[in-house]
Amino acid sequence: MRFPEFSVNEENIENQKEQVLKIINDNRKKIEELLKLPLKTYENFVRPLQLMEEKLGFYFSPISHLNYVKNSDKTEKVYNELLPEISRYHTEFGQNENIYKALKDIYEKEYEILEQDRRKVLTDLLKEFELSGVGLDEDKKNRLKDINIALSELNSKFAQNLLKATDNYEMIIENFEDVKELPKTDLDAAKIEKDGKTVYRFTLKQPSFITYMTYGSNREKREKLYRAYVTRAPENEDILNEILKLRDEKAKILGFKNYAQLSLETKMAAEPEKVVDFLKYLAKRSKKQAIKEFEELKQFAKEKGLEDELQAFDVAYYSEKLKEEKFGFEEEYYRPYFEKEQTVNGLFKFLNKLFRLEFKEVKTPVWDESVKCYELSLPNRLVGRLYLDLEAREGKRGGAWMDEWISHHIDEKGETIYPIAYIVANFAPSTKDNPSLLRPSDVVTLFHEMGHALHHLLSEVKEPFASGISGVEWDAVEFPSQFLENFAYEKKVLKEFAKHYKSGEVLSDEMIDKLVASKNFQSAMAMVRQLEFGLFDMLIHMQYPVNVQKVLDRVREEVSVIKPPKYNRFQWSFSHIFAGGYAAGYYSYKWAEVLSADAFFIFVDNGIYNHEISESYLQEILCKGGSRPALDSFKAFAKREPDSEALLKLCSIS
Repeated sequence: MRFPEFSVNEENIENQKEQVLKIINDNRKKIEELLKLPLKTYENFVRPLQLMEEKLGFYFSPISHLNYVKNSDKTEKVYNELLPEISRYHTEFGQNENIYKALKDIYEKEYEILEQDRRKVLTDLLKEFELSGVGLDEDKKNRLKDINIALSELNSKFAQNLLKATDNYEMIIENFEDVKELPKTDLDAAKIEKDGKTVYRFTLKQPSFITYMTYGSNREKREKLYRAYVTRAPENEDILNEILKLRDEKAKILGFKNYAQLSLETKMAAEPEKVVDFLKYLAKRSKKQAIKEFEELKQFAKEKGLEDELQAFDVAYYSEKLKEEKFGFEEEYYRPYFEKEQTVNGLFKFLNKLFRLEFKEVKTPVWDESVKCYELSLPNRLVGRLYLDLEAREGKRGGAWMDEWISHHIDEKGETIYPIAYIVANFAPSTKDNPSLLRPSDVVTLFHEMGHALHHLLSEVKEPFASGISGVEWDAVEFPSQFLENFAYEKKVLKEFAKHYKSGEVLSDEMIDKLVASKNFQSAMAMVRQLEFGLFDMLIHMQYPVNVQKVLDRVREEVSVIKPPKYNRFQWSFSHIFAGGYAAGYYSYKWAEVLSADAFFIFVDNGIYNHEISESYLQEILCKGGSRPALDSFKAFAKREPDSEALLKLCSIS
């Protein structure tokens, strides 16, 4: 069978768990066998190690995925039972001195004769072992193992608390006056019957929360919803402090000054201080314009009758009105032109034109009826499969992400294994009366996650540990995703698919011009907000022991223009760094954006659809995956070093 089926569900998840546990035990035995080989080579030792890990991921990934997209007590229980086992196994593996010695021996004997992708795998593995504490004494190794297991469980608990807090809150509005400015589709989505009358329900899930913050005319209700959003999961305060403490201890055991240094060992950026300088440079270049944008908003709100000081919970509401007044731009007007299925098909059409990539829907088991699966191919080869799960629903983690199930590689029989990826988002769900209609910002999100998926799926690398996004430095992994999202507002691209879902009318030039003009509306305010997150993340991981709130307050004082109320506890829901892979790495979004903006202008300056440039990007960036340093891939494509001014140009920050 060319592709496996996604068949894990609540009924058989326990069986899948047993499979994972069996593979962990089998892998342990296999490692012992490999270590007995009299002559160890890349082929007979390193490749089996990769294939064992790929097999473990093959069985664990659907459990992890299901827990995030169709969460229940059962999925949570199974997932949490497996986490410590997997963490223990990986820590044992990474601290096995015999494996490390064998790898070093292979490196010394074979490195010069190995192909590029194999060299990269070997180099990365040796670094990984060193960062796992392979040379430590037994007591420190055991402590490190305990820390890794504890961190794995704490990260999961942080995410679960946030998911539950998000799912458990609702704000019911009875007075129509408080919802009268809502677009009809959002109004219909919020409308419910309660005690025999029509009321309006709002939650902390992204589509619902953003809707009321943007269009809710009752300021008190906006603040109520905002307060609930920024004070979610207070129990995460203790968890995040424990996470920071353990990360710091882990870094010191491994010989680093702080966790930020440890984090950067596998990234493009050389040291934490350089990252802080980079973020502060962007802040310095952006803040004057951000202040000007905020002053304009405050003045506008005053003219519209706001007597008090403009607060964080007013920003989205008045920004939407100001945008409409300045550009004639009303986000709601665009949504009928971005019906979900049509937008997805439009993205496919664009990618076909850009890379000659074909998408064909296939019927296969899925975890929810709204999910679709597609097979991808290029003119000369089959590429892989992609699952799209785009609508918000109960029991689904908020936000949007790409995740991989299988990597492109060659198996032990010499056969090609084709990759599989998932794209998950939380767009407005379809109802019996309306299809799922996307905001322009949702379209950007879809393009972004597709960029990640293509990076994973288009790989031609034969080694699993360097295929797709594996082996790509964390601060470069956002490059292909940000690159692709930049095309979401390009006129040539929009004309392909932005059509009214009822009338078929194509989005007019005038409306596209307004959309493009509004794209960089408050771009400096958006820039300093991201820089706030990046600096906060880097500093709390550089300065332990640390008062998290004080660091956040100091960063806000230095770079922010919107001062949130004192009750704001944003850190309780900062899952990127406390439940995801971005610890001391949130700066990566801006770091990679330099590469993506620069690459984007190379396309735009040559008319977008330039076969030679598209082919070069495909071959040098996407197909190479993590088989060489990201900077080398960028230079092979652009024929020069990246230019950091491209990012400021993209955001119209002078």
